[in-house]
Amino acid sequence: MFLLATIIILSYLVGSIPTSIIVSKISKGIDIRNYGSGNAGGTNVMRVLGWKHGLFVIILDVMKGVLAVIVIARLHSGSIPFENATPFDDFTLIQIIAGISAVIGHIWTVFAGFKGGKGIATALGMLLMIVTVDMLVAIGVFLIVVTVSRYVSLASIIGAIAVPLTLIVRENIFHVDIPGYNTLLPFIILLTLLVIFTHRKNVVRLINGSESKVSFSKKKKTA
Repeated sequence: MFLLATIIILSYLVGSIPTSIIVSKISKGIDIRNYGSGNAGGTNVMRVLGWKHGLFVIILDVMKGVLAVIVIARLHSGSIPFENATPFDDFTLIQIIAGISAVIGHIWTVFAGFKGGKGIATALGMLLMIVTVDMLVAIGVFLIVVTVSRYVSLASIIGAIAVPLTLIVRENIFHVDIPGYNTLLPFIILLTLLVIFTHRKNVVRLINGSESKVSFSKKKKTA
């Protein structure tokens, strides 16, 4: 139990690293939370500091999820301290737990007053290691939506919804045997709902027509 608790805590702390705040302070000497939407995430960095800084932050946030799943989870050894009632092997279950902990850390970071980003990038890193094909489809959907609409928030929500939909289509229409499908699907749906919840203010702004679009060509002024 101590080892599992250590994995959860370390994954949470890695997820909690406020990359957007660090990058904005080092590169421009500002606190990104005082600009744009006020969100400490890669999308807001992209809006305020330009796509290069934003993309760099997003990559770092993705790596937090990857690190939790493929590095921290490997601290696990032996059997888990509870009955594994899922169709996954013990290590895969530990990876899922570590990944969720990192996403929670990103959204509610202990290093910034428990107010972090939306969790999209860190969840992306986690899921890329667990449901690779479905995540690649979701990334494609995200890129199409953000290119056409210029709304990163809309693309993030639709991309998140695409993950469970892709699982359902592959399993039930194309009859692909996805290991642990009956357990994996509810987990993915819950994670998708969490993503939508963290974007609830963006949804309101999208409906009201006040959501900011991202530019890939020009950098917005910070003052």
